Formats: sequence, C-alpha cells, structure tokens
Amino acid sequence: MAVAEQHASLGVRFARWWQGFFYQWQLQIMVLPGIIFMIIFNYIPIYGLVLAFKNYTVVDTIGDAPWVGLDNFRIILGDSYFWDSVVNTLGISVIKLVLGFILPIILAVMIYEVPWKPFKKIVQTITYLPHFFSWIILGGMLISWLSSNGLLNSTLHVFGIDAGANYLLDADKYWGIASLSDVWKEAGWGTILYLATMAGIDRSLYEAAELDGASKIKRIWHITLPGISNMITLNLILSVSGILNSNLDQTLVLMNSQNQSKAEVINSYVYRMGMTQGDFSYATAVGLGISIISAILLVVTNAVTKKINDNQSVL
Repeated sequence: MAVAEQHASLGVRFARWWQGFFYQWQLQIMVLPGIIFMIIFNYIPIYGLVLAFKNYTVVDTIGDAPWVGLDNFRIILGDSYFWDSVVNTLGISVIKLVLGFILPIILAVMIYEVPWKPFKKIVQTITYLPHFFSWIILGGMLISWLSSNGLLNSTLHVFGIDAGANYLLDADKYWGIASLSDVWKEAGWGTILYLATMAGIDRSLYEAAELDGASKIKRIWHITLPGISNMITLNLILSVSGILNSNLDQTLVLMNSQNQSKAEVINSYVYRMGMTQGDFSYATAVGLGISIISAILLVVTNAVTKKINDNQSVL
C-alpha cells in the first residue's frame, strides 16, 4: 500500500513538473544552449580523467594507451618539483585568503555607509575597474612599475629612499607581489555580493538602533555583519575549497627564470608538464588529485561552518 502511494506521489510530482515545464517552455528553450555548452565542455571531458591511470602519448588514442594503474600518482609523491609548487601555491593562497577575504568585507561596509551617492559611485568604479583588465595588461603594468627605473623606485627616490632593485627578479618577494596584486585586482569586484546582500537589510533595524543610542560601529557589528553572515560563510567555503587553485594567467605573466623557484604553482606546473613537455598522463593525475582534495576541503569547510551556524548550511 505504501509503495503504491509512493508511486502515486512520484507520478503527481512528475505531472506538476511537466506542467510547469510546458508552461515555461520559452524560458526552458533559452536555458537549453547553456545546458548543451555545459555537457560538451564540462561533462564529456570527464572521460579524459582515465589518462591519469594510463601511459598516454600523442601517438596513442585514449582507448589504446596502456593502463599503468596508480604509477603516475606514485611518481607525483616522489617529485620534489611538484611539492615545491604545492608549497608556493599554499603560501600565496593563504596570503590571498587572509587579505582577499577580509578586505572586500571591509570595503563593502565602508561603501555601504557612505551617504553621498556620487562619491560612492566613484569609489565603486575605481575599485571595480582592475577586475576588467586581463593579467596581460596588469602584468605588464606591474613589470614596468617594479622594474629598476619603475614607478615604485621613482616614488621612493622622491622621499629620499635609495632603491634601485627590480623586485620581480627577487624570488623572496614574489609571494607578496602575487598576493597583493591579486587582491588589488579583485577586492573591489568582491564587494558586489556583499553590497547586494546589504541592500536587503531592513533599514528600520538601523533606525531603531540609532534611537537606542547605538554607535556606528555597533550598528555595523550587530546589524550589518549578521545580515551578510550567510554570504560571508559562502565565500569562505568557496575560498578555502579553492586554496590549491592558483591564478595561472598571473603566474605565466609574472614568473621569470629568477623567481621561478617561488613563483611556480600547481597550475603552472601542470601546464608545463602537460603542454610543454607532453606528459599528459602525469598532468592529468596531478589535476585529478588536486580536484579530489578541493572537493574534500569543500565538504569539510561546509560541515564546520554548518556546525558553527546552528546546523544551518548555506550550500
């Protein structure tokens, strides 16, 4: 009897879904190209992950390449160059996580609290602008600014500081340069979701707090930040899960033979092994391993934040 009721319930739900689908068929057709795009470029290539367990060369097809099991993963574990790239990735990503996660929140709150709209729009435009430039452009600017006769050294000379170094040739300074330049590029853009969430906060809460004598800082701490807490949590989860993913475009532009020991990250190492040296199986194995670890980080971070937020998840 229960099974029959379950089948009937499924039938009713399917009928309602089909009715809704047919009612919105124009909108569904608009979504169809996006679904086809995802299937072609996101799902079909998943088959290529079998290369991680094969010894593939350019003269083989994926099906003809011999199976080697976990040999590629064993090679990875003993590859010192790979572990150097892991250290560099974690070092740069941790700095980006700390600065790039906190600064957009602070900047969004500051923009939100500005009462004069023209000034607010000017600040938003200036902070959003770097996001729309490619790393080819921004990288060229940084290479010029940080050169021996660049903007930074010229500015230091104005204040009487004798400096003539080319900072991108100093490997020990690369982590800071990569992290700060990425934060500069993306901090303004990162405020958009926070500002959109703040716009939905009930203004009467601020009015009531002001009447009760709450200062600006207290209103921000007890109203604004709790109002965007779900968005903060979501961005934290995504940021932590992507800690092993680095900015390949930035690395390829800023890396040189002098700073490579500190600039080589996992993505650039995979690119070099796969595209430059033609070891596609090794590169696929590294990519697969990083993807699995990132998925684990996503699940763990979500579980931790869910426990902190009274068993409520934002995912």
